[in-house]
Amino acid sequence: MVEAAMTAPIADPASSFTLPDFALLQERIMACGRTQVEAALGREKRSLADLAALLSPAAEEVLPALARRAAAITSQRFGRVIQLYAPLYLSSYCANRCLYCGFSCDNEIPRRVLSLEEAEAEARILSRRGFEHILLVSGEAPTRMGVDYLEELARRLRDHFAAISIEVQPLKQAEYARLFAAGITAVAIYQETYDRRTYAEVHPAGLKADYDRRLAIPARVALAGMREVGLGALLGLADWRAEGLALGMHLAWLRKLAWRTALTVSFPRLRPAPGSFKPRVAVNEKNLSQLLFALRLFDPDVGLVLSTREEPRFRDGMIGLGPTRYSAGSCTVPGGYGDREAAGEQFVIGDHRELEQVAAAIRAKGYDPIRKDWDSVFQRN
Repeated sequence: MVEAAMTAPIADPASSFTLPDFALLQERIMACGRTQVEAALGREKRSLADLAALLSPAAEEVLPALARRAAAITSQRFGRVIQLYAPLYLSSYCANRCLYCGFSCDNEIPRRVLSLEEAEAEARILSRRGFEHILLVSGEAPTRMGVDYLEELARRLRDHFAAISIEVQPLKQAEYARLFAAGITAVAIYQETYDRRTYAEVHPAGLKADYDRRLAIPARVALAGMREVGLGALLGLADWRAEGLALGMHLAWLRKLAWRTALTVSFPRLRPAPGSFKPRVAVNEKNLSQLLFALRLFDPDVGLVLSTREEPRFRDGMIGLGPTRYSAGSCTVPGGYGDREAAGEQFVIGDHRELEQVAAAIRAKGYDPIRKDWDSVFQRN
């Protein structure tokens, strides 16, 4: 059942990815026992059925074994390095009504879109702090900040950073190609939840309410030639185990569709934010660890991102066990690096340490915090 969705003929490559019903994914996971878990652990190459086993409650009994195997694979594929980056928030305007997000148009918060000059100034602050990889972030309001703005900003910044990623509103495939030519190296586009029913409930209005449109965007990014695509589910909206299996299916499908494109997965857990939304599903650190280990065993080459949503203690404890990229010194307010009093954050972060403090924690574990993307030269026109 799980593999069946991966073998359907492709008509429109970008929109042909489909998932079984979310409840069926849950049933597949809950049907796994200790025998399936041990078999999955013993294999070198793991199937989607193995991923279901590694995400099951039965796998909780062997979590230390999962951690050891994940650490070994990560060291083998990525070495003893962790890449560091910082988000740069460009705009807090958003046309969507996402119930969980501080930038939702329903929330009364200070709104701001940075001018190109203001965005450059924020980027220069990050550059002086030692960052060479930045993630440009904005709410989804195309009339406030469109592709022309992003293209011009990329051209202004590309000679000052080794890698520039974006997490903005979905764009057309041709627009992603324009941004790639301008210097953007990667796009993060999270489905938020792969459960259609939950998706509809937490996205009642706006372009983001279209589940299928959102699901097709990572493929369009890859087909546009972008070097890297980032996936993720917002943990706390629906069953995290089924979200993990859906992420694995999405990863495997994209591997076949765009084998030259690097893939990453982020693990954002819901954090306090403007509005009254509360997590629908509890996801603790043990759950998050199991999800991360399971995806590492399933896809040895995927980049795993652990952001400042998590507390320092947990992030430090995960060094070497699977994550390959950490954010540091983060601020979720447009203009917040230059103005510490700026208001209107998207959510409250958990790790407030600056770059050098996070780097020191990584070095203390015997790992090398890196700030430069080694192959950024191939991006230049």
